[in-house]
Amino acid sequence: MKLENSFEVPSPPAEAWRVLLDIERIAPCMPGATLTEAVDDKTYKGEVSVRLGPVALTFSGTAKFEEIDDANHRALVKAQGSDSKGRGGANAEIAFRLEPFGDGSRVVVETDLVLSGSIAQYGRGVGMIQSVAGQLVGEFATNLEAELQKSEAAPAEAAKPISGLALMWRALLDAIRGIFRR
Repeated sequence: MKLENSFEVPSPPAEAWRVLLDIERIAPCMPGATLTEAVDDKTYKGEVSVRLGPVALTFSGTAKFEEIDDANHRALVKAQGSDSKGRGGANAEIAFRLEPFGDGSRVVVETDLVLSGSIAQYGRGVGMIQSVAGQLVGEFATNLEAELQKSEAAPAEAAKPISGLALMWRALLDAIRGIFRR
């Protein structure tokens, strides 16, 4: 299923891009997600815990930047994850880009999500998944904005670049989480 989300941040594209490519910095912005390992500068492992009614799920997975276009502020991430109890999994191809928006930037995230196993049953309602994904992206955007403002308020600290992979990983995790929250 195809999902599209967007949000605005107060930083211009060049600055926001550096932050989005710093996975270790932005991973904490994603609700329920934990970065467990930076395999290399383009591959990351992590976990996300979600609750669907009385069912608690923990997904472990890997996300890898397949393309990074710094000049045009675009990236493509492929991610996969599976439930630790074997109830299913998810594969996603996540494309994101930054566009100028007023004095800041708009982050556009397009996700092609494929669910498998018993969790795929919950994914039948695309509208529900889109709604949950939207809520998760909204939380992420709020946390990311706070992170960006923190770095603006403390210019003496070296700003860590945010990894687009983290953003993509978060989008995947948000989509999965959205499925299980409803």
